[in-house]
Formats: sequence, C-alpha cells, structure tokens
Amino acid sequence: MAAERSSPLPDPEKSLSTRSFIARPTDGTGYSGIHVQLDGLPSHHLPLLLAAYQYKFGRDVEAMSRHLIDDVAVGWHELGTDLLDDAPPALVAALTGGEQWPSRTLDHLITPDGSPPVRMSVTAYTADEQDMQWGYILHKEGVEVISLLHEDIGPVVGWATDPRTVFNDHPAAWSSLDPAPTIRASRSTPPRSAPATAPAKAHAPRPATRR
Repeated sequence: MAAERSSPLPDPEKSLSTRSFIARPTDGTGYSGIHVQLDGLPSHHLPLLLAAYQYKFGRDVEAMSRHLIDDVAVGWHELGTDLLDDAPPALVAALTGGEQWPSRTLDHLITPDGSPPVRMSVTAYTADEQDMQWGYILHKEGVEVISLLHEDIGPVVGWATDPRTVFNDHPAAWSSLDPAPTIRASRSTPPRSAPATAPAKAHAPRPATRR
C-alpha cells in the first residue's frame, strides 16, 4: 500500500511525469480520450475530477467531457485548480492547502520539423503503444480508473464520492475485481455542502485482460 499523504493534492511542479488520459466510453467496449502529460496518479486526478463534476460542471458529465476531451486541440500538460471553480472554499482549501495552479494545454509544442503538433488522442486500441500508465473514463455513474500496467478495465469511483477521499496510488491496488482502494476516507471533515462519500463499485463493460 502506498504511503499515506498528510498533505493536499500532490505538487504538480514536484511530480514526475505520470502519463495518463481522460476519456469517454464509446460504442461497444472502447473509449476515446486525450493525453495528460503530468501527474496522472489517482491521488491527483480523482479529487479534481470529482470536485469538477460536482461543482464546476453542475453534475453534467457530457459538459465535463466536452471541456476535458473535445475542446482540447493537442492535449493536456496538467490539470489545475481551475477545475475547482464554484466548489466551497473549505473543500478547495482541503484539496489544495491554499495553492493555485492553472490547467495547461500542450497547444504550443514545437515539433522537430516545425509542423503543427498532432492531437494526442488515446483509444482502447492505442493506449498500450502510447505507453499510458493510468486511464480515467468518464461514465454516467462515475470515473472508471484503469491501471494500465495491470488491466484493461478498472473499478468505478462514483460521482458522489467525497473529493477529499485519499486514494491509493499503487498500480497493483486498482483491480477491476475490488472496490476503489482508499487510504483515508477524507482529508478533513466535509463541509455541509459537500456530498457524502458513496461506495465505489466495479464496472466491467469489457472483459478483463491481465497484462
């Protein structure tokens, strides 16, 4: 089990590049999404995604998907605290410790031959060859977290889950056969306006493939 974090979200400037993607499910058993360069660990992405759904996007997963996936020209460099817009101040403070950093895209990449950068899309068929480590699929019922070093599917963290929940970052802990692994239920006492934690549930629309 990963060591318990006593601090808020990991500092993106001090984090190693952990390649991940954010996607929506597609027809059948696939998904289609966009590359995120930095800090793709569950302890970083999940609090931002849960809070963004609950507050910034008013529980509209399609609006959230358009912002995070469709409206990005090339890809994300990192996800920032702008995803916490409209969240209660106590929740923002618990997640960030007062730090602020913007989401940044990769629109201004310079290619070796000077050509415009290509959109860094990720699908169920290309995730392996792109050496992705984590995937976050935005389902209607919650975020499916895939530890791509181990499986092609993962457990779903329900959208009502408290964003203060501290999630385990160990890749082997995220099995599609078990609930989403947490280290602590909450970083602090939730404010009255924050939704209560809902149990995570397994989501297996695709047959499990062990790597």
